Amino acid sequence: MHKETIGFDLGHGETAVAKANVESIESPEMLEINNKKIQITAIGTHPRLGTLVGEQALIQPGVTKLQISFKQKPNNDPNYRQTIRSFLETYYYLLKENKQIVGGEASYFFVGCPSGWSVREREEYQNLLKESGIGLINVVPESRAAFMQAKEGGKLDYSELKSAVLILDIGSSTTDFTLVKSLSEIPMDFGQNALGAALIDKAIFRQTLASHAQKELLAKVFEQHPHLKSRCELQCRKVKEDYFSNENLYSDPETWARGFEFVNEQISFVPKVNRLTMEEILNQPLPELEHKSWTQSFREAVILAAKNLTEIGIIPKVVLMTGGASRMKFTRQICEEIFPEPESQVRPDPEPERCIALGLARVGRWDLRATAFKEEVNLLSDSQKLKNLIEQHIPDLVNLLTKPISDGLIENAVKPSLKDWQNNRVRTLADLQSSIETQATQWLKNNQAHQLIKTICITWFNSKIQPDLVQETDPICQTFQIPTSSLRFEDGIDPTLVNPELSIGDAILADTVAFVVNLVIGGGAIASIITLLLTGHFILPIALVYGATFLASGVELTKEGIKEAIQKNVDIPSWSRSILLGDSKINSVCAEMSSELESGLKKQLTENREAFDQLISKVGQELKKNLHTKAEEAIILIQ
Repeated sequence: MHKETIGFDLGHGETAVAKANVESIESPEMLEINNKKIQITAIGTHPRLGTLVGEQALIQPGVTKLQISFKQKPNNDPNYRQTIRSFLETYYYLLKENKQIVGGEASYFFVGCPSGWSVREREEYQNLLKESGIGLINVVPESRAAFMQAKEGGKLDYSELKSAVLILDIGSSTTDFTLVKSLSEIPMDFGQNALGAALIDKAIFRQTLASHAQKELLAKVFEQHPHLKSRCELQCRKVKEDYFSNENLYSDPETWARGFEFVNEQISFVPKVNRLTMEEILNQPLPELEHKSWTQSFREAVILAAKNLTEIGIIPKVVLMTGGASRMKFTRQICEEIFPEPESQVRPDPEPERCIALGLARVGRWDLRATAFKEEVNLLSDSQKLKNLIEQHIPDLVNLLTKPISDGLIENAVKPSLKDWQNNRVRTLADLQSSIETQATQWLKNNQAHQLIKTICITWFNSKIQPDLVQETDPICQTFQIPTSSLRFEDGIDPTLVNPELSIGDAILADTVAFVVNLVIGGGAIASIITLLLTGHFILPIALVYGATFLASGVELTKEGIKEAIQKNVDIPSWSRSILLGDSKINSVCAEMSSELESGLKKQLTENREAFDQLISKVGQELKKNLHTKAEEAIILIQ
């Protein structure tokens, strides 16, 4: 059983690790290596101490091999593969040794990668990471981690979560754009992505080396001792971070952000920048960016993102900036210019160096809990409980349906047809029967009847099915610590907790309405109206008046004989129709017929076992489908 998820942010420039308890919704905690929560991504080899990582690899005297900034797409370079394996293996060992993780099957690692990496590259990277000896590893996009950290950190409300959010991850090696729409991630690929903040470090390094009094000698030292070059490059990185953390401080031409690296007894490496030099660096053509400047390339990338989104009709409600380089003030200014308020809000993460590690731990916990949650819902949906629950309440639905349907048929089919006969718009009683059948069918198929049946179905569901259903769904919600309303189909619940567009009447019972209509039309209900009308209510009074005619015609005065003859042959004069069937008579006939039709309809629905089974199956299928829909909506609330 997985007890904890480990968010491992192996960055090009820095590495951070966080841990979340799978059974808890408490915020993840940052873990420490070398007593620090954030480490430079560095690995070194010491003849006595072995493999060192982070600051220890930088400061420990005697390190003979030092590598920094080695994160890249997976490849077959044996040195790269060994470096990644050793780095992860050492981290794993230190975390276990310090009792910060349990390890083994209890610890599930979630490692980030740029969102621009393909699925195949993620899989290759994941397989490489597993070579470190950590069996439970999953590689997920860093943009997803940033989104999850913002979601659970309360930086995005429900409407923003459901809308379009653009995540802009400015890392050391790449700048990635990811659109999150309705919780689905869509990486925005702009082709070759080399726009990383480490290019600024390299530009500072080149500038410092070019202006160094002993640049030729220094270049030879770097060639012979690459670990010394790595140390100097790290000083350039620290200078850059110092500058962007205190930009106003370095606006004075005489004030500098400085670094220092003692190369040997004769040579020191001292990178330094202020506003003038940094603006020069940011605006100088860089070979890695097709001889465009860093600022120009970043601006063009953001403009292209906005253009691509506009073409598909999307304006992001939030532009979420993360990655260490999002601290650079000018990147936010460019984003605010291209994604102006009030349509979009640009929100830099306040702690980008921790954001991805914490987010990865949350993603891992969420994945495990969401999977378990959906499994619980699936078990309920596929269980006999759901079928039994529906089956036991079908008689209640029949009881609710019969009177409104019978009243509706009389009011909208029988009575209008009788009025038409009374007013001589219908000639024979055979025509009257046809009129009733036509009008009954039309009424049952129109919106008025559908709305009536739908309203009854909703009442039935809310009063009968829902109370029993919540006895099954509430414990699931409580187990996963989300509001019980998340799996309920009821009116008046907080729309910030569930999908407000989900209508139980439309989504679950629409097919049931059509089913009931077809059952009434095809099941003999209309025929029973004719039988009721032409048996005692209407035929015999006419037969008394026209009895002599029947006898003269040789018609046998039996009930069936009279009924058949009147239906086919008798066209009663218009002047006598209002006498035979006045308004009061129509009302009394309809009133008497109502209770008989209701009983007949109820019997018809109840005794049709095949129809019962179909109705149970149809409601069950729709309920199952919509429980899954509710579950998909609810998983966003899981932490």
